[in-house]
Parts: sequence; structure tokens; C-alpha cells
Amino acid sequence: MPESLSPAELRCLDRAHVWHPYGPMPGRQEPLVVESASGVRLKLAEPAHGQLELVDGMSSWWSAVHGYNHPVLNEAARGQLDRMSHVMFGGLTHEPAVRLATRLVGITPEPLRHVFLSDSGSVSVEVAVKMCLQYWRSAGRPAKQRLLTWRGGYHGDTWQPMSVCDPEGGMHELWSGVLPRQIFADEPPAGFDAEPDAAYVRHLRELIAEHADRLAAVIVEPVVQGAGGMRFHSPAYLRVLREACDEHDVLLILDEIATGFGRTGKLFAAGHAGISPDVMCVGKALTGGYLTMAATLCTSRVAEGISHGEVPVLAHGPTFMGNPLAAAVACASVDLLLGQDWEQEVKRIGTGLREGLAPATELPGVRDVRVLGAIGVVQLDHEVDMTAATRAAVREGVWLRPFRDLVYTMPPYVTGDEDVARICRAVCAAAREG
Repeated sequence: MPESLSPAELRCLDRAHVWHPYGPMPGRQEPLVVESASGVRLKLAEPAHGQLELVDGMSSWWSAVHGYNHPVLNEAARGQLDRMSHVMFGGLTHEPAVRLATRLVGITPEPLRHVFLSDSGSVSVEVAVKMCLQYWRSAGRPAKQRLLTWRGGYHGDTWQPMSVCDPEGGMHELWSGVLPRQIFADEPPAGFDAEPDAAYVRHLRELIAEHADRLAAVIVEPVVQGAGGMRFHSPAYLRVLREACDEHDVLLILDEIATGFGRTGKLFAAGHAGISPDVMCVGKALTGGYLTMAATLCTSRVAEGISHGEVPVLAHGPTFMGNPLAAAVACASVDLLLGQDWEQEVKRIGTGLREGLAPATELPGVRDVRVLGAIGVVQLDHEVDMTAATRAAVREGVWLRPFRDLVYTMPPYVTGDEDVARICRAVCAAAREG
């Protein structure tokens, strides 16, 4: 094996060659070097602000719901490695992919029946959009090629997903003159438990009716708008979208990449509204944070509409589509989640977040504190100083990644009560100093 590099050498080479997400090249901030991870803790290669281990309050961007180095997921990966790590999916199939697709159909809302596996959440949204566009072309209605969404959303960093992210003030505003032009409703009124606003309901219905002849689909994040602002909205608006889409012959896509697999207190956030989409995207927690994989599910109506069209195939096929290693771990992750009382664990974490974040309401500069499922958010009335906020959290022994005006946490479901309390102290410290 090659000789291990020192933390200083790693940082030097990292700065010279590695482009980190949402950052310049070379980077202006030195990342912490993680040596290993287990349970909910990240072990650093050297102490940072007096800490050698950090409780992960982010689930590695919301994916590591079972924590790290989990024996069940490790065994699933090792067992699959002994058989095959990859084989092309064109013209071939294998048990892990078949099992995963069948499992997803069994746990997602009816009547989702068909599963397209891909590499990442953003690509799953690309596939969802392509499905809807091709469905209408196959139906002889090629004019239906635009998408409708509401402001404040985020759906990924590839082309079509960027076009349905918030066009003003979001990270993709740079491309507003180049991206496909979509139709944007106002942000949904805030508040998961709030009574639906009649004027906003009318706004949604009228916008869909006005553009129905050109609309291929409506696409939204159900209940929680994630990286666009961590905003919660009433499930009633999802029912409005479902009814309006049915009335005006428009498809409905739900992006459950961040909300899926229990994060909001329901297995899928659509469950809060009791509706089913025509197309659903899942990812992030799908493999428990072990490997990159996502899926786009659709109804038989969509699949058969494409398959009976002039071009009877969905012309999309990632090289690593259906990767056996990722599929095997995903199956193990889903079974691990459903084999325990995950609802109680999410509820427990939510209770801890409510109690622990309550003091943040008294901090200067805090606009709002909100919790839903295993999501805790402190919103400031100004842009967070990410460097100062991160440093404050690390001093408390916690890893957080604030952004915009938000200090938030999405802990792994295995996070114990004491660690939830520690995360809350870190969020409050980060909000105070950030």
C-alpha cells in the first residue's frame, strides 16, 4: 500500500487539485480531513478547535440515515463484491436490481409500478422530465413541453433540474437566460400545520389552467423545500396540485430525493397528503449514504404511453445504471429501515430537536425556528457567516453545514438523545456566532 499522507500534505494536494462543491478553485477554506467514520461520529485526522471527533448533524447531506460503518450495510457490500461489483444493464439484468425495483414498487404510493435506476438524484429528475416530455410527444401533443413549479425549490444541478430551481436568488440564477424557460408559481405559504390559503390555492389552480395546453408536468418537493430554503408547507397544496393536474391533463412529478425514506415522519412525504404522483424521484437515503444511486418511478400510464409511441423507448442509459453493488446496499438499507420502528425514532429525534432548539428563538438575529420529522431549522434574518458558524459548531463537537440564512440539521436516525442535545447546542452556537 502507498504510504499514508499527513493531514498537511492532504490539504496541500486538495487545494491544488480537488474542486469541492459550491466552491472556487483553488478553495478559500481548508476542509477538515476525515480519517474514518462510525455510528454518528466522524473521526478527524487531527484535532480541530479542540475536537478529534464530530457528531454528524448532516447525515452526509441527508443520506446516511443509518449512520456510518453499519455492520448490515457493510456485509451487504462485501457479499456483493464477492459476486460482482458491476455489469452493464443493457441487455442484462441481475438479482440486486430486480429486488430493489420490486421493493420500491412495494413501498411507494400506488399506482407507481415501474422503476428507472440512475446514478444520482439530479439525474433522476432529468429522467423524470424526459419521461413526461416523451409521454406527450408519444400522445401526439408535442406542444406540452414546459414545466410548472413553485418558487423556493431545488431539484439538482444538471440542466433540466436547474431550470425548475428558484430562478431568482438561487444558486442557478447565473443561467437564467440560457436554461429552458419554465412557469413559476409563488412560493407556497409557510407552515406545515397552517390552514391552506384560499388565495394561494386559487393562484395554483388558475396558473395550471392557464398553461395546461403547454404543460407537460408540474414538479415540486412535497412538504419540505430542501436546499432552496428548508421551508415547510401544508400538505393541502399537494392535494390541490393533484386535483388540478387531473382536471387539466397534466402530469405530476414529486421530487422525494430529500424527503423520502422517513425524514419528514412519513415514509414518503406524499403520505402527508394522501396522494400519489405520476412520477416520483428518490435518492440520497436510498443506499444509506454508502453509494450513489437514485430511482425514477412512474405509473403504467406513463410507461405504456412512451412504449406505444413513435419512438417506443426511453432513450436514457447511464453507464452505471442498476449497479449491482449500489443496488445490493440499497436493498439492505431499505430492509434495515423498515425492519425497525423508524417512525418512533424519527419522532424521538423530532422531540429532541424541538426541545433543544427552543432557546434559539431568544437569540438576536433569529427569524424562525422550525422542526418537522427529523429536520431542525434555525433561520436568521441575515446571511449566515458560514466560517464562523461552522467553527462554533465544531467547538461543540458537531459537524454542520450552514447555508444562506440557515443553520439546520438532519441527523442520522440512529442519533442518541445525548447527541441530539449536543447537535442542538451546536446549532444554537452556530446561529449565535454566524
